[in-house]
Amino acid sequence: MNENKLISSTLQLADTALILGQRNAAWCAHGPILEQDIAITNITLDLIGQARNFYQHAAILINQSENKNETEDTLAYFRNERDFKNYLICELPNGDWAQTILRQFFVSAFQELLFEKMMHAADKQLAAIAEKSLKEIQYHLKWSSEWVIRLGDGTEESRDRMLKALDYLWMYTGEFFIPSTYDIIETEDLKEKWFNTIAVVFGEATLPLPAANQFMQTGGKTGMHTEHLGFILSEMQTLQRAYPGAEW
Repeated sequence: MNENKLISSTLQLADTALILGQRNAAWCAHGPILEQDIAITNITLDLIGQARNFYQHAAILINQSENKNETEDTLAYFRNERDFKNYLICELPNGDWAQTILRQFFVSAFQELLFEKMMHAADKQLAAIAEKSLKEIQYHLKWSSEWVIRLGDGTEESRDRMLKALDYLWMYTGEFFIPSTYDIIETEDLKEKWFNTIAVVFGEATLPLPAANQFMQTGGKTGMHTEHLGFILSEMQTLQRAYPGAEW
C-alpha cells in the first residue's frame, strides 16, 4: 500500500470527524430540550474520539515514514486551512436545528457504509478503528433519521425548515462519492446504497427526494474549502498556537 496515500486518507477521516464534531459542539447547552442537548453532545464526543484515533494513527505513519515527531495535537492544531481534507458539508454553519440534524443524517448514512467497508481494509489499524466506531455511527444514524422524520412530517414550520435545510445541504453530498488521488477506500460504489437509505427515511418524513445527478460542490478533500473553515480553525487552534505545548 502506498504510504502517502494511507497517510492522506487517514487524515481525511480524522479531519472530517474533527470538524463535524467541532460544529456540533456549539449546540452544547443550546439544544431544544435537555435530552437532545445531551444526545448531540454525546455524538460530538464520539466524533472527537474517532478523530483522535485517526490522528494518532496518522502521526505514527508520518513519524515512521518522514522521521518527524507529529502527535494528534500537532495534526489538529498546527495544520493550516489548506492542509485539512474534510468534506465541505462538515464545515458549513449549523443553522437551525433542522439544518444540523439533516447534515448529521447525511454524514452518518455515508459513514455507516464507509466504515462497514473499511473494516476490511488492508491497513489493520484503520480496520480496527472502523469496527470500534461503527456502533457509534449506527446510533448517530438512528438518532438523526428519527429527527428527520419527526421534523419533516411534523408541523408546517418544522417541515418548512427541513425543506430549506435540504435545499442548502444537498449540493454538498456528492463529494462523498467523488474519488481523489489518495483514496484507499473507494466510495463510488456506495452512492446507490446511500441514496436508497436517504430515500427510505425521506419517504417516512414525506420529504421530496432531490435528483441524484444535480450539480455538486467539491474541493474539501483537496484542501479547497469554504470561508467557514478558517473561522472554525481560528477558534479551535488559538490556545495551542498562542501557547505551544500548553496542557490542562
